[in-house]
Order: sequence, then C-alpha cells, then structure tokens
Amino acid sequence: MTEYAFTHLRHVALAVPDFDKQLDFYTRQWGLSVAGTDGDTTYLAAEGSPEQYVVRIRKATDKRLDLISYGAADAAAVDTLAEKLGRGGVQLINEPGTLQTPGGGYGFRFFDNDGRTIEISADVAVRRHRKVEEGEAIPVKLSHVVVNTTDPEGTVAFYEKYFGFKVSDILMHPRMGNMMWFMRTNSFHHSMAIARGPHPALHHASFEMRGLDEYMRGTGKMLRAGVEKIWGPGRHLAGNNTFSYFLDPNGNTMEYTTELEVLDEDTWHPHLYDFSEPEVTDQWGTANAMDEFVAAKSFNDVDKGLFVAPPV
Repeated sequence: MTEYAFTHLRHVALAVPDFDKQLDFYTRQWGLSVAGTDGDTTYLAAEGSPEQYVVRIRKATDKRLDLISYGAADAAAVDTLAEKLGRGGVQLINEPGTLQTPGGGYGFRFFDNDGRTIEISADVAVRRHRKVEEGEAIPVKLSHVVVNTTDPEGTVAFYEKYFGFKVSDILMHPRMGNMMWFMRTNSFHHSMAIARGPHPALHHASFEMRGLDEYMRGTGKMLRAGVEKIWGPGRHLAGNNTFSYFLDPNGNTMEYTTELEVLDEDTWHPHLYDFSEPEVTDQWGTANAMDEFVAAKSFNDVDKGLFVAPPV
C-alpha cells in the first residue's frame, strides 16, 4: 500500500428536504450534469472529471451529509484498510464488497470519529468525460471538502493515523487558537480541511474551475442569478487558491475555486497562518471581510446523520 491510503476525493453525498430546488441549482446554475437517477436519488457529474459523479443528492425529510467518498489504489488496498480500521475499533457499516452505485467498483463504508459516513472504493469504472473549453463557467471536478467538528485535534489525528493524511497548513487566531487544518492525500495542498466549529457538519464543498477567467465567469453567473454569496471573490494564502462561496437552496456552502497549489512534498513544511491578518484570508483584498456572518453560514445546521448510515 502507498504512503497515502486514499488516492483522491471522489464525491460528496447530500440529503436535502427541498430536492427539486437543489437539483435545479446544481444543474441549471452550478453547472453539473445529471449522470443518473434512481428513485429519490440523483447523481451529478462534472464534465471534466472521470468520476462517475461528484455530487449525489437524495430527497429526505432531514438535511444531512450522507457521505464523503475517497478512492483507493485497488481492491487489496480496500481490504487492507477495512482490516486496519476493524483492528482499531472503528465501526464499519459494511464489509468490503461490490458497490451498487453508478460505476460499480469494490468498497465499504465506516463511521469516522465524529460519526460521518466515509466510503472507500476502488475499481470504479471511469466516466467518459471531456476537456472543459476556454470560457466555460462549469466545474472541472470536485476539489476538496471541508468539515466542522468540535474536536478538530482528534479528527486530524484520526485521519493521520488510519489514512496517512498529512497537514499542509494550519490557520490560527490569536484569541481562539488553531482553527483549521488543511489535509492532503496526494500532492494537492488539500482534499480535506478540518475546521473547529460548534457541531459536526459540512463546512463547504469546493469545485475546481478551468482557470481564472472561468472562475470569475462562474462567480459572476451566480451573482447575476441572485444566488446568495457568502464570501469572495478572493485568493487564500493557504493553498494559494481562489474562492467564491455561495449558499445552495438547502443552506450548504459551495465554493468555486481554481489554481489550488500542488506541493513539492519533499521540501514542503506546514505554515501556521494567523487569519486575523487580512492577507491570509484574501491575498487580493477583493473579498468581503471574514466576519461572524461568514463564519455562521459555514457552521451549517446540526448534522442529523451522525452515526446513522444513509439508506443509499
């Protein structure tokens, strides 16, 4: 098994009460394509991604984060991880086996230390995808997922211990201490970040655009459509990526980004950045201030799916 247990981020799955508005938002506005529908569940693909889907939405009474899915190198790596988690006392939702979702593959699910459902899979069929063209303001792929937790130190340690995630950078505040850990599972600066919050929940999911022009076109498209902007446009210091955050119809924060830093891992050393310094949160100085409004929206609602496996 490689140093990193996960090869990459595959998709994020959301359960939402207002399914129709959510589907309309992700297809007509955000720029994803319907890859398949099964009852009250729809699978949404990014045109530039080989993943079968990057977002799954499910109609449900309660809003929740259904799961986060990561890829593994092969079936043997999946089995090794399941065995390691079992030995460590981590609660498996199911044993490794054939997946019944688009693209098939081999994998299993488990609860992480906060009770989120995490899926690990290998041998998933590659989707026919295409190059996103110049000027197309649609996502190329899912870039990263950020989660809130009341125990970020414990969550960071969990992902380091079992999956070999590495900390790329940390955000801190002089009064509040360390607040966000950027975690990588390949050479990209982060595919996951872990934020200190009042309860476990999805902080945001981020989508990579083709380039700066397409990122700005996408940001403008959201503004013209009247989608509520939370923060941006700007460029973070940690990860050196652009950011524009918007609320989806069910109150989840979604981000357009581009140019996430690719690290030389042999020479990289994590930074401790003080995000009370304006240039840390936004190098350009073009975004609205990081304030209590931005933070409150990113806390999201209390996740009602902790330690409860999704039905799909």
